Amino acid sequence: MPRSFYVYILASDSKALYAGVTNDLMRRVIEHRGEGTETHAKKYAIRHLVYFEETPNVRAAIEREKQIKGWRRAKKIALVESINPNWKDLAEGWYEDDFQ
Repeated sequence: MPRSFYVYILASDSKALYAGVTNDLMRRVIEHRGEGTETHAKKYAIRHLVYFEETPNVRAAIEREKQIKGWRRAKKIALVESINPNWKDLAEGWYEDDFQ
C-alpha cells in the first residue's frame, strides 16, 4: 500500500508561518493545536492549516520542506495565496471539536 507524505504550512491569526513535513497530516495538525512541549508553532499560536502538498516520496517531501523554509516570507505568502487566497483553515471540520 503506497504511503503519502505531506509538506504543510500552518499560520497564526497574524499570519506567522510554520512549514513542516509529516506522513499523517491530520495527526500532525492535532499535535500542533494540542497541549505539550513549547514549540515555535505553539509560542506564536500557529494553528491554521493554510497550505499542503502530498507526495508518495519521503525524500521529495523533505526536500520541498527545506526549499520552502529557505524562502523569504513574501514567497511563502504567495505560495499559500496561490491556492488559498482567503487563508481559510483547510483543516476546519476535520474534527468533532475544531479546537476553537
